[in-house]
Amino acid sequence: MSFGEKVKYARNKLFLSQVNMAKELGVRPRAVIRWEQGKTHPNFNSQKAFYEFCKKNGILFEDNAGGGK
Repeated sequence: MSFGEKVKYARNKLFLSQVNMAKELGVRPRAVIRWEQGKTHPNFNSQKAFYEFCKKNGILFEDNAGGGK
């Protein structure tokens, strides 16, 4: 699963708009849109914030189940 697919999956599972997901992660809404479209990839801090946000909300992906990324 690509990072953009993970973002969209988590966002839909938590019933969040792209704007609300961006607020939760401390990024601009345009960043979330571009990630989902696969146009850009997040920097390390944004990626870490995403995985921590998911973990806090009970969403785990294989590559962050052990606390990495």
